[in-house]
Amino acid sequence: MNILVTGANGQLGNEMRIIGSKSADNYVFTDIVAQEGSSTLILDITDIDAIREMVRAHAIEAIVNCAAYTNVDAAESNYELAEKLNAEAPANLAAVMNEVGGWLIHISTDYVFGKEAYNTPCREDQQGTPTGVYGLTKLHGEQKIQQSGCKYVIIRTAWLYSEFGKNFCKTMLTLTATKPALKVVFDQCGTPTYAWDLAEAVEVILKNPVQGIYHFSNEGVCSWYDFAQMVARFSGHNACDIQPCHSDEFPSPVKRPSYSVLDKTKIKETFGLSIAYWTDSLELCVRNLIKGV
Repeated sequence: MNILVTGANGQLGNEMRIIGSKSADNYVFTDIVAQEGSSTLILDITDIDAIREMVRAHAIEAIVNCAAYTNVDAAESNYELAEKLNAEAPANLAAVMNEVGGWLIHISTDYVFGKEAYNTPCREDQQGTPTGVYGLTKLHGEQKIQQSGCKYVIIRTAWLYSEFGKNFCKTMLTLTATKPALKVVFDQCGTPTYAWDLAEAVEVILKNPVQGIYHFSNEGVCSWYDFAQMVARFSGHNACDIQPCHSDEFPSPVKRPSYSVLDKTKIKETFGLSIAYWTDSLELCVRNLIKGV
């Protein structure tokens, strides 16, 4: 199969590069800019004609869309750009895949939820109630894909981290090594997701895709405070005094979901996935970061 990956310079995109290097399938990696040391074709997914040209030139049969506007705070004052990248661009990808009869695997987010006071894991058929522009525009992207007529798999994920790019795990690894004390919010709960685990799930889905919306994160539930504590524990940065605090101690232009745990029953049953517990995957990632892997 010929598979095109958008947003290949990001966390999930870089994990998909590793998947592609070991796969019998032919992967084409694209982004808006080149990445040093990697083979990257330039593609602007807001340009539907550019997508058509790329898809036809490489006989693409499936697209994995890892591209998005993910700056949650900045999205509040950049609605048009967020809508363009998170809704209009996925609609372009869906339209082109519909033209060629291919599949679109689209990565969405737990931020489509959050306005309601959930206390049980969110299901795929639960109404989206985003609390800010980022979640709203990602929800719009999902809706446009569903309306396009193309064959699609939408995967909502959460709290993504990896050895690549900027993420909470890497930030905490640095801060716990350099700061005597930290405050981390304890009143927002979800599940960290190791981008490598998500990439492996995408690979499984590509082999036998079944249309629909699915949820994927690692197993378990924690707060950002718990997440930070485990990064410190696995890295041996025990001198840092990490204390829990309320989210209102860190003012933000957007209210983040207080509980956005995802129910993963559907994706496990449909694709036969076995998903790692969040601390097991986090420990692996921290060890890799410390070793410089």
